[in-house]
Amino acid sequence: MNPQTNDGGGSSSTGPDPVRVLLVDDQALVRAGFRMILEGEDGIEVVGEREDGEGISAAVVATRPDVVLMDVQMPRVDGIEATRQLAELPLELAPAVLILTTFERDDYVQDSLRAGASGFVLKNAPPEELVHAIKVVAAGDSLLAPSVTRRLIERMVAAPAETPTPPSEIEDLTERELAVLQLVARGWSNAEIAEEMVIGATTVKTHVSNLLTKLGLRDRIQAVVFAYEHGLVRPGVYG
Repeated sequence: MNPQTNDGGGSSSTGPDPVRVLLVDDQALVRAGFRMILEGEDGIEVVGEREDGEGISAAVVATRPDVVLMDVQMPRVDGIEATRQLAELPLELAPAVLILTTFERDDYVQDSLRAGASGFVLKNAPPEELVHAIKVVAAGDSLLAPSVTRRLIERMVAAPAETPTPPSEIEDLTERELAVLQLVARGWSNAEIAEEMVIGATTVKTHVSNLLTKLGLRDRIQAVVFAYEHGLVRPGVYG
């Protein structure tokens, strides 16, 4: 049976509310290691553990984590399927999912991001990198190494959806928001987009926030997947 998802431990802080983390990994020693690292950090609280993705949605509703640290290869319900289930929760309940794996495999990256993950880190990453990743995705940003992003985009360009049809939600975007979406999908940073469109970086950030809300997306990574899957970006076309 899965270990009980229980409130527990965590650092105390007189500042902002701590980032609440749910650990999902089939190895008890790995979970214990992650808990020890995270509970030693100010601003992070481990709210529970699971040994696989079975019952993940109920566990998230019960513990309300900001971030789920999710292993990929697990028995019964693996990390990709569990991530897909969490993506179906209402936006106000759905946590950011940070995928953990020992393999930097493109298929894992692509499948997990299509399922709704916000980031992807290797299990052998230094503790400080793991802590940084959790804080980044908790803040609503996506986290993916530039090299992995490039490979992801290359794969999507090489094998686009068979019938890419822009969804009706696209009609809700302004011309500027659509242009920003197309550049985000090409991996451009806010600063690069601001320079290209001759607008302020704050304005770009506002456009990104608005388009994510209108399209019901959680972060920039989901925007990349959305744009390529629906044919909004194609090789050599910048909108």
